[in-house]
Amino acid sequence: QVQLVESGGGLVQAGGSLRLSCAASGNIFSFDVMRWYRQAPGKQREWVAGITFGANTDYADSVKGRFTISRDNAKKTVYLQMNNLKVEDTAVYYCNIKKYATSTEYWGQGTQVTVSS
Repeated sequence: QVQLVESGGGLVQAGGSLRLSCAASGNIFSFDVMRWYRQAPGKQREWVAGITFGANTDYADSVKGRFTISRDNAKKTVYLQMNNLKVEDTAVYYCNIKKYATSTEYWGQGTQVTVSS
């Protein structure tokens, strides 16, 4: 069993920055990837960024060049540094961990990010 707890959300003006954290508990090193998703009001949940345990990263086009995902294995924590935030980045941000072979995955409870104009 893996538990994920997100933190770091809040209210920020457009152009500002936030850093989200996702602290994991349990045996996460048998999993393949940790990812951030977001869901805006009235919209489907969308993938934002991912990082493998080999430290390969990937980003949605909408955040590429503005967001950076990173990982601290010792702390079992994944971060999402968000710079130059836009109003359209407003959403609940969720952390996810997945094992491809079994399709096992876990989700955090989400953290709200609100960007004002």
